[in-house]
Amino acid sequence: MRFALLIACMIIGFSPAAHAERDYPWCVFGGELGRPPECMYSTREQCLASASGRWNTYCDVNPRVRFKRPAPYRTR
Repeated sequence: MRFALLIACMIIGFSPAAHAERDYPWCVFGGELGRPPECMYSTREQCLASASGRWNTYCDVNPRVRFKRPAPYRTR
């Protein structure tokens, strides 16, 4: 029973939709990422640590947070 609960929590926690509910303030842009950027960092330090060692990447404020744009409409 514990194992099934652990697996269920892992699946829910790692689903891409779990991160789509919040606009994180920092993004990694450039390099091999292309578009869209990786916007999943709460602090600048987290963003810099992720960008470190990657070719031609940099951290900047999430454009949706900076300009207070609503999230794009997603169809299911």
